[in-house]
Amino acid sequence: MNYKFLINGIKNIILDPVKAWESIDTENYPVKIVKESLFIPLVVLISISAITGSLVFVNSRLSPLYSIFAGIKCFGLFYLSVYASAFIFGEITRAFNLGQNFSSSFKLIVYSILPVLLCQVLSRLFESLLFVDVLGLYGLYIFWTGAEKILNPPEDKKVPLLIVTTISFIVVYAATNFILTKLVNIIFYAFFD
Repeated sequence: MNYKFLINGIKNIILDPVKAWESIDTENYPVKIVKESLFIPLVVLISISAITGSLVFVNSRLSPLYSIFAGIKCFGLFYLSVYASAFIFGEITRAFNLGQNFSSSFKLIVYSILPVLLCQVLSRLFESLLFVDVLGLYGLYIFWTGAEKILNPPEDKKVPLLIVTTISFIVVYAATNFILTKLVNIIFYAFFD
């Protein structure tokens, strides 16, 4: 894992998305580096926050094992949601005649949800800070600037692209959360309660 890539990636995309997308486009890091040095460490941090928050602040009557399941669910939720969204986004760009490239789709989705991931670290640890998740909407601006740089869509396709991608991510996230919550509850209450 490249800590410098992680810190610089977060700092650059949050402070100056336009300049960061120029750098991302020219450097053209492979999906593996973005996944292993940026995405996975943040998802692991969210999972640790979920375990800690559930264990210390929320889970008073259930076994501590339930907190572990909460962390595993968080990991699966973000991992599956991002990959499914990147695949769907690739199909959306193909439908909009903007090309189809999983690498570009994955990078656009990962960098765009960085504000959401950072907010989740806090809100999973301290459930009372759930309102912080509103700051994740900054990811829409990051997506907008990234789509302009990476895909260069015509003016009439920019807003529909943003809307369709946002709705698809929300639907994928909600469906994945619903399924994983049911699955974790079934497994926990069947074997560990």
